This record gives sequence, structure tokens and C-alpha cells, in this order.
Amino acid sequence: MLGVESLAFGFPGHVIGRDVSFRLRAGEVMCVLGPNGGGKTTLLRTLVGLLPAHAGHITLAGDALARLPRAELARRLGYVPQGHAGSFAYTVGELVLMGRAPYLGAFAAPGAQDHDIAVAALETLGIGHLADRPVTEVSGGERQLALVARALAQGPRLMVMDEPTAGLDFGNQTRVLAHIDALAAQGITVLFSTHDPDHAFRHATQALLLGEGRALEIGPPAQVIRDATLERLYGVPVRVIALEGGGYTCLPAPVR
Repeated sequence: MLGVESLAFGFPGHVIGRDVSFRLRAGEVMCVLGPNGGGKTTLLRTLVGLLPAHAGHITLAGDALARLPRAELARRLGYVPQGHAGSFAYTVGELVLMGRAPYLGAFAAPGAQDHDIAVAALETLGIGHLADRPVTEVSGGERQLALVARALAQGPRLMVMDEPTAGLDFGNQTRVLAHIDALAAQGITVLFSTHDPDHAFRHATQALLLGEGRALEIGPPAQVIRDATLERLYGVPVRVIALEGGGYTCLPAPVR
């Protein structure tokens, strides 16, 4: 579904990261971990075509991302940005309905099916009761859930989510992460970033540790998320602890 080969990414005239290569198949979930300022958002914006690659290749289902028309790209992938402030007082329902835009003609209005899909996306995230509220009047966490619902309404085969749990309470974090599992079960590929290594252990098949301008480790979370790699990534001592019954969790180690 997603192929990345020798990718260099950044802003015009400034490379942030380079030599990133990986492949994700349908239904796989990759979690991107890295420190603040480490390039996670820039990498994701490059992977969805919002920033041009400095070098390397990105393919979606075998097609070069750079050659896909914008409407086709929007049908194939959904993108949930980080920290959207909401400048216009669209209702939450209208915001989610915008996810159907790639399927409409230039002057076409959403039809009954588009409205049904938008309502279903709202209900899936548990925010159907917010449909008539302006996005400027809901909490940051509720707005983030609305952005996830908008991406779901696109019906993508690849979902890219930049810190989708940022600003969410524990219950809403659990709801979003559970939906990542549900998307993967439907054969949808998911790529998401987070600051919590536990999210990778519980919800990802692959982890990408991004730091020092490159991918420090890529592989199954249990193999690449270790005490040493996390300490190198974040600059603080960390302990990865095996849990009874399976799985792992991360805890800060005492600083001496």
C-alpha cells in the first residue's frame, strides 16, 4: 500500500531528515516516535503530498505519489493534522461532510449517501451530539475527534494521523486508538505519530524511531523499542518492562 525509498524530507532549502525507507502492506499499522522538533510532522506532511520530497520516492499502491491528481490522492488517503485551530464557524457536521469532497464534482452538492457516511463517521467517534455545534465552540479534544471523523468519511485505504490522541482525555484516547485497530482489521493501512511508546506496543505492527535526522530503528515494536533506543531518542533514562500476560510498557527510570 505505502512504499518509501531513500526519502529525504524537509522544507524548501532545508533538509530535516534523510534516508528513510520502509514498506507497509494493507492492514499494517506503523507508529512514528520521536522528540519534539525531530521531524515527525514534516515526515507525515511529505508522505501525504503537502510537502515535496527532497530526494527518494513515495508510492501508493504502486503509483508514484507525486504523479497522482489531488482528487485521486484524497480518495486514497486520509490525513488528520495536528492541532487544527478552526478559523471558521462551520458546524462539526459540516466539517466532517467535507471529507466527501473528493467524490463530488466542481459544483455538486453532497447527496444523501454522503450525509449518511458523515453521520456514521460522527457516531463511530462518539460525537454525533456535536453535529450542529460550531467547531470554534467545541473543546480542542472534540475538534480533534471531528478531524478524525472527517478523514474517516473520505473512505481512504491509507490513514495518516499526526498525534491523533493529543489533547484527548483517557476515554477519547482509548476510542481513537481502538478505531485504529478497527481500521487495520478492515485492511486499511494506518500511519500515526505519538509521544507515548505504549501506543506503539498496543496498536502498531511496525515502529519508526525518528531522531538525529534519520530513522534510528524501524521494525516490530517489541524489537526496536528498547531501553537504549528510547534513551537515545529522548535523552532520558527509560525502562521497557514486560507485562504479565504479554505486552510491554515504558516507565522513566530514576535519574541519578
